[in-house]
Amino acid sequence: MSRPTLLALQILVAVVCIVLWQVLSTVPVFGKILLPPFFFSNPFDVFSQIVKWFSSGVIWKHLGITLAESILAFVIGSLGGVLVGFWFARQPLVAAVFDPYVKMVNALPRVVLAPIFALWLGLGIWSKVALGVTLVFFIVFFNVYQGVKEVSRTVLDNGRMLGMSERQLMQHVYWPSALSWMFSSLHTSVGFAVVGAVVGEYLGSAAGLGYLIQQAEGVFDVAGVFAGMFVLSAFVILIDYGVTLVERRLLVWRPTASDGRG
Repeated sequence: MSRPTLLALQILVAVVCIVLWQVLSTVPVFGKILLPPFFFSNPFDVFSQIVKWFSSGVIWKHLGITLAESILAFVIGSLGGVLVGFWFARQPLVAAVFDPYVKMVNALPRVVLAPIFALWLGLGIWSKVALGVTLVFFIVFFNVYQGVKEVSRTVLDNGRMLGMSERQLMQHVYWPSALSWMFSSLHTSVGFAVVGAVVGEYLGSAAGLGYLIQQAEGVFDVAGVFAGMFVLSAFVILIDYGVTLVERRLLVWRPTASDGRG
């Protein structure tokens, strides 16, 4: 399937969903509105709220703060996950010793950690970054760890037979093997970095998209809540697209699905 066709189908799905939402929230079906506007709002009101935010400039400050928190959480969590994942995969004894503690920390509910980070780091940006890091780190860590562990023993043995040093093995064998796993986790981590920032803002903040959503919810402004979620979704898609561009540059050696079909 060509890229334009795929994009057209994706847009069609969005259009159908929005049209259905508008119809079911404004047109009575058998004498009853199936999606009461008080609880579900409607696309027109949501779009009007988004336009109002951007035209008045109110949204830019909040968007900038959430962007900064998300990028910091994404970068710090990803780098930490890559480094620790490589270290654990190359040091089996270290991995075995710390295995139960990693699983224990990963099992902690992040919503419980949010107030703790706010207490330790205050209501500023770093408590939101810390929450995002806890979400991103483990996703990247487990994928990189598994990616390095999945390196073919045959490829490693052949490399050693050819006289490759550990540094060369890391550069030409371990790293390429882990890259595919790493980028797979980064696409998921983008959303979690934003979720961490927004949840932290929602629970305690004076700015950010989470703050906007919390304020709208506090006055039963359903259109504002949905508008915040739509802006948030578009925000995540743009960041994920940036990760995709980097992935294409670094994984140029990897065959695409079309290459496999010949």
